[in-house]
Amino acid sequence: MSDTRLIRTFLEPKHTSLAERAGGLALGEIAKRPEPADDAAGRSEARALLVLLGAGGWLQPILDLDLRGCCLMREALAEASPLADAVFALQGLGTTPMLLGGSPAQKDRWLGPIAQGKVMTAFAMTEPGAGSDVARIGTTARREGSGYVLDGVKTLISNAGIADLYVVFASTDPGKGSKGISCFLVPADAPGFRFVRPQVLSAPHPLGEIAFENCRIPVDALLGTEGRGYGLGLAALDRLRPSVAAAACGMAARALAESLAHVKQRQQFGKPLAEFQLVQQKLARMATDLTAARLLTYRAAYEKDQGQERITSEAAMAKSFATEMAQRTVDDAVQLIGGRGVLADHPVDRLYRAIRALRIYEGTTEIQQLIIAGELLK
Repeated sequence: MSDTRLIRTFLEPKHTSLAERAGGLALGEIAKRPEPADDAAGRSEARALLVLLGAGGWLQPILDLDLRGCCLMREALAEASPLADAVFALQGLGTTPMLLGGSPAQKDRWLGPIAQGKVMTAFAMTEPGAGSDVARIGTTARREGSGYVLDGVKTLISNAGIADLYVVFASTDPGKGSKGISCFLVPADAPGFRFVRPQVLSAPHPLGEIAFENCRIPVDALLGTEGRGYGLGLAALDRLRPSVAAAACGMAARALAESLAHVKQRQQFGKPLAEFQLVQQKLARMATDLTAARLLTYRAAYEKDQGQERITSEAAMAKSFATEMAQRTVDDAVQLIGGRGVLADHPVDRLYRAIRALRIYEGTTEIQQLIIAGELLK
């Protein structure tokens, strides 16, 4: 469990308590669950984890828009199970646009079941031709009668095929580019909605492609007003980006812990690996980088929770530094542990497969660096 003393400047007493309880959940329940053997098992396990998190009230920081609470949850969960972290993260990403721009009726209908883990959400933005360049979204939504009709394809969508509610970004006025993008709440049983296929990752994570084929939804499925979708999507990503950094810190902390345990007991050339200076150098760098990443992460979350409207630069710095740090740290852990570290059932091998995606989703490292530079040059 990560030490909150290192980040206490950014926390309130309620956060310290949450961190302790979340650590107990992660070590006492989550870490003991078996690793899913394949994609089908991963999808089933994701639903089971959502039920567990909902029943225990662990999703409440999402509903409270408590970013530090979300970061603490993701850090604890990611240290024990990247899949459990993903379940929490997607519940946050699929809920935040509604929290920021939903009507009272939309919130009344959906937020209770979401918090209880009875409704799984998904964030459907990425398309075959629109990744980092969100303005190129090709899915359309046209007004027809008393509702909208959606047409298009979304790809690389987490929780595709198992979500109950999709937050979908579609163009209501293609001629306006990003200013013509709107956001909709689309239930999985909407007529014309189709789960096309799973997209299987090397680490357990429900991912897939979905399609809208003359998909009909009522007018009250629109979040906010037409043309507000792009802003809602970016605001949600901006708000939650530090939590990606927190997850990376959790994975790095696990890699460091596994490394420390190994080098203390593993004997080579008549002494423990821990006594070799090159090993000590790696450990020192891992610990220093992790501490720096956590400070960047909770600094960004603190600023948002204190009411700062945008944390664009702070979030980008935290996300880019922490995810790159975690990749290096997990790689160093594999190197220190050696052959055992590349066996499929070893924790650091599972981390090695899981960490890579964090450098891509919710804005690649390169996009974060462009964001940081753009803020500097304003």
